[in-house]
Amino acid sequence: MTAVNGISYRLNRGETIAIVGESGCGKTVSALSILRLIPSPPGRIQSGRILFDSRDLLQLRPRELRDIRGRDIAVIFQDPMTSLNPVLTLGDQIMEPVLRHTPSSRKEAKEKAVEILNRVGIPSPVEKMKQYPHQLSGGMRQRVMIGMALTCSPRLLIADEPTTALDVLIQAQIIDLLQHIKEQTGMSILLITHDLGLVTEITQRVIVMYAGEIVESGPTDPLFDTPWHPYTRGLKNSVPRLGQKQADRMRLTEIPGNVPSLNRLPSGCAFHPAVPTSWRGVKHKNPLCKPSPPDTKSVAGCTKKIRMRSLKKPDLLEVKNLKKYFKVRGTFLEKKNRNVRAVDGISFVLKESETLGLVGESGCGKSTAARAILKLLEPTSGEIFYKGKNLTHLSHKEMQPLRREMQIVFQDPNASLNPRRRVGSILEDPFEIHGVGQKEDRKERVVQLLQKVGLSPEHAHRFPHEFSGGQLQRIGIARAIALTPSLIVADEPVSSLDVSIQAQVINLMQNLQETMNISFLFISHDMAIVEHFCDRVAVMYLGKIVELATSDRLYSHPRHPYTEALLSVIPTIESGEKKQRLLIKGDIPSAANPPAGCAFHTRCPLKEKQCETTVPELKEVAPGHFIACLLRET
Repeated sequence: MTAVNGISYRLNRGETIAIVGESGCGKTVSALSILRLIPSPPGRIQSGRILFDSRDLLQLRPRELRDIRGRDIAVIFQDPMTSLNPVLTLGDQIMEPVLRHTPSSRKEAKEKAVEILNRVGIPSPVEKMKQYPHQLSGGMRQRVMIGMALTCSPRLLIADEPTTALDVLIQAQIIDLLQHIKEQTGMSILLITHDLGLVTEITQRVIVMYAGEIVESGPTDPLFDTPWHPYTRGLKNSVPRLGQKQADRMRLTEIPGNVPSLNRLPSGCAFHPAVPTSWRGVKHKNPLCKPSPPDTKSVAGCTKKIRMRSLKKPDLLEVKNLKKYFKVRGTFLEKKNRNVRAVDGISFVLKESETLGLVGESGCGKSTAARAILKLLEPTSGEIFYKGKNLTHLSHKEMQPLRREMQIVFQDPNASLNPRRRVGSILEDPFEIHGVGQKEDRKERVVQLLQKVGLSPEHAHRFPHEFSGGQLQRIGIARAIALTPSLIVADEPVSSLDVSIQAQVINLMQNLQETMNISFLFISHDMAIVEHFCDRVAVMYLGKIVELATSDRLYSHPRHPYTEALLSVIPTIESGEKKQRLLIKGDIPSAANPPAGCAFHTRCPLKEKQCETTVPELKEVAPGHFIACLLRET
């Protein structure tokens, strides 16, 4: 199997280039090959050269290569949970490259680590130095990984999906930090991502890969303004656009079929089986073929418009004043135990066949709230009603029949899929546990599930470690929809997927919702996806909901200053004049020691004296529009 097939490119000093393409196209393999980080066996570099400062990295001895790793070339890995050592504190791991590559003392290394955690937006960095990876949220772990990569000010930074688990505010902060370091030191950045808005915002050139080969490359703005290759066009058209009214939104454009298996590539151009019929001006058998431009009007005319879903439907889920606190032991100097107020009194209603988006920065309590609602975590207080039934005090055994109707797509597929079992066996579990179908029937259902989420039937025989991050997330989604539940809690379900697969998954969710009346609690930091998919949006900050409105209303008339800041930093794929970003200054307060009064007042540009002492209530300021702000209640 050839994962990367003869690619060539040049990265200049101080330049940022991006490699984009679907999961499994060879982006990560090509990048990790630079530092020879591909496990051997099974992988090996067959031929080629990798020149860094005129030295061929493929010819260096292991000891010479270790001196370069972390010091001259650093990597931000895609999955922080599997990249961070679970038995070492964060402090020890961040200090390691400093102690390894610089003449710093342990005290100096600790000071450097605290400084870098501050710069990547980690609250209470001194405390976090003593914690372990599992004690942080996914976004917090990603920030730690970014901080580790920057500790030695490398000359080349390989960033593999560096902002996947980050909310838009922290993403903007991290991008500004990378740009600042780049300007100061002349650092070059090789960015691997599926976020095309981010690509257009910070890169000078783009490389588009498909099935292990480069199919198009060029300067960023011209490439996306007038993409030549049909695959690049497909990627661009898969991205949701901000500002569309919900009734006018179209289905996201999907690229037909799946990425071909690398051990069974089609003859000629690998992309030709997926080229839409309207694009086929010639037979696409020659890898150098030049198809005529697509008829964009005819393509748009084939998509179905999404009907506006009425919110006058029965309540499916009602959450009343939900709280989830975690006890934290006191330190040597401070004996008193404290409560981390992860979720601090949220209330909302989710109706049948509705999608409610839950957005906010990493650590604001979104995922904790989702787990508490499904009774995967025991709530501290509050009430949860599902179809009128109070779930709050149900036992594990009493909840078991309801698990079929209430499913979840986890944020980290690596942590939720058993590494010792084949994917087919994992996907059979829901049917077996709930007694659905016979054995042969279950195998057929597994094949149908894989095809629904853009995978091949042959993938049922593989283990989780044999898949890319995006493919693993698709498997997690397949498991969640297996039993056609009434409620799906989707915790960052498309965060690790490339844009074309995002479109497939979002369209799939919309189809399921319309045909089976499924409701979604959709947790995401991708504000463009949230606007496209969600009927209503709730904005969370430090465990509380600060604004709640219909999607159209919230995006066109945000009232809370925190919501305004979130919307201002959304990257867009469109070229031209960039909008002004409202970056929030200051650190996120600790949930173990939240500020008095309005939790946002320590970072709010509009704060007044009353904000420091009075806690704002969530009040309705317009029909269906609620905010918690003392200054904008009228």
